[in-house]
Amino acid sequence: MDAEPPDDPHVEAAEESATADHPCYGDGTHKEFGRIHLPVAPDCNVSCGYCDRRFDCPNENRPGVSSDVLSPEEAVDRVGEILDEEPRITVAGFAGPGDSLANEETFETLELLNERHPQLKGCISTNGLLLPDRIDRLDRLGVETVTVTVNAVDPAIGEEIYGGVTYDGTVYQGAEAFQLLLFQQLRGIRTAVDRGMVVKVNSILIPGVNEDHLPAVAETAADLGAYVHNVTPLIPMAEFAEHESPDHQQVAAVREACGGHLNQFRNCQQCRADAAGMLADDRSLASVNVSGGQP
Repeated sequence: MDAEPPDDPHVEAAEESATADHPCYGDGTHKEFGRIHLPVAPDCNVSCGYCDRRFDCPNENRPGVSSDVLSPEEAVDRVGEILDEEPRITVAGFAGPGDSLANEETFETLELLNERHPQLKGCISTNGLLLPDRIDRLDRLGVETVTVTVNAVDPAIGEEIYGGVTYDGTVYQGAEAFQLLLFQQLRGIRTAVDRGMVVKVNSILIPGVNEDHLPAVAETAADLGAYVHNVTPLIPMAEFAEHESPDHQQVAAVREACGGHLNQFRNCQQCRADAAGMLADDRSLASVNVSGGQP
């Protein structure tokens, strides 16, 4: 059973406003509303053992892949073309292919979106390393929803998942890298919540590494004021290429255990960085013929 919702009426009102038409935060909203991911952020600052952004094909549907990296102008032009085809899109998301907050183009695109498509809600996905440092800019740009990927709160487990971290021009490795990342993630979540943003925490379920640990992640996120938790199965690749992906029963069991601490989002499609449309009718931007519909 999932955790009880907060009883602060102001927090509840803010969460209702931010999530009522967001397909990736609410129960059932994915059936009525769509999103577009804008691939304007090529650079990343954290080496995650499960991530490989080197490969892409139009039929490959997983986080971190995009057929193109768009400039801010190109991205906002594409938004207008896609909205003509799919007016149910309510959210413009930034989910890679690198880390959204490590790229200045993310902020330039948000500014253009506010000018040309102010009805869309900007949504940020990030590894969290730069969240405390960028929170003022996100706040000024009106971002209401932030997703932070947190896979561990125990250094012994975190070191198994992450390689290096680059922060403020310095490369960190091993325990030092994870401790810095975790500090920034937790500080960022708390700060975002304090600013009135609605925070979702994503966690990759990696069998043999963090399946028994994710309830502790959920509990920590809940203590910081996160709104919802999204546990997704490992897609074997990179350092975890030899691992098996958890089956549906394993994912369900972990979600059930985490749900005692924080409400669980169960409709994630592990979308591409250039996904567009409805969650149940996902299309990459590259596959959409913006002049005449899908080929």
